[in-house]
Amino acid sequence: MSHWSARFPRVPLCHRPTPLEPAPNLSETLGTPLWIKRDDCTGLAFGGNKARQLEWYLGDARARGADTILITGAVQSNYVRSAAAAAAKLGLAICVQLEERVPNTDQAYQSSGNALLNQLLGAVVRSYPEGEDEAGADQALDAWADELRREGRSPYVIHLGTEHPPLGALGYVEAAEEFLAQAAALGLSGGTIWLPSGSSHTHAGVLVGLALFGGSDWQVTGACVRRDAPTQTERVLATTERLARLLDVPNPVAPQRVRLVDDTLAPGYGRLNPETLDAMRLFAQKEGLILDPVYTGKAAAALVGRIRAQEALAAPVVFLHTGGTPALFGYSDALFSFLTD
Repeated sequence: MSHWSARFPRVPLCHRPTPLEPAPNLSETLGTPLWIKRDDCTGLAFGGNKARQLEWYLGDARARGADTILITGAVQSNYVRSAAAAAAKLGLAICVQLEERVPNTDQAYQSSGNALLNQLLGAVVRSYPEGEDEAGADQALDAWADELRREGRSPYVIHLGTEHPPLGALGYVEAAEEFLAQAAALGLSGGTIWLPSGSSHTHAGVLVGLALFGGSDWQVTGACVRRDAPTQTERVLATTERLARLLDVPNPVAPQRVRLVDDTLAPGYGRLNPETLDAMRLFAQKEGLILDPVYTGKAAAALVGRIRAQEALAAPVVFLHTGGTPALFGYSDALFSFLTD
């Protein structure tokens, strides 16, 4: 497996390796050794985990001669914003479809944060009225791609649905290998990796990478940000299967290795709760780390809650900071009200 990556086309988009750094103030506050894997520092238009994933999709797109990238996601999607930045960097056109996943949003949500950056990066934007219809959103993207083909363009679609090859998960197979090298250099072993689990590509990629590169002593817990734990468990398992097929290896991830918690999911995707707001404030005021309300904030809230409930987590605990910082500004009114109340 040492040269597995050479089998897949890719383009360089992000800064690697990202730092693995201690969080001494949070460690003291929470009473457990805590480290942060800083994938908010990948460097592409405010960074984040999607840059790792897009290297493989955009590599495939370039190999196929594409001139236009199409992608779908929530109004404040970090994936969409990162894809727009990647396309700009590579001189490709970008068409984004924004889904109405989060109800009762204000003007800041619709026009600030990632939504603003999409415009700045030159994206052509369309709206999709449903928020929980992956198949329908993908179909709408495919129909848009057909329009572009009739115009003589060469579109490449990055789909949401799980029936498509999980090229993005390759980025976290590589990230797991990167992490293990860093952890070994620091003398860290046998701990817990805590991460947000949404599309499942980051979560599945980490699990497969750890299994392939000698990291089975690390436990991985995903905090649900979009689906409940039983549903997300099935999704992550399915992605590990598809990823193993992509790599042409037997699936190295046993079902019992897939651990999900949904303590802080309610009231739903992209919707705030007090635990998330508290965790965002805690990480900011103890370590200067900025979390987003959708992914890292909810994952941090679940982690803090489990530690304070005295759940036995294998130490050290490594929090995978997947970025998403611009989404913070889409929630500015609610956040400001909470922080100044």
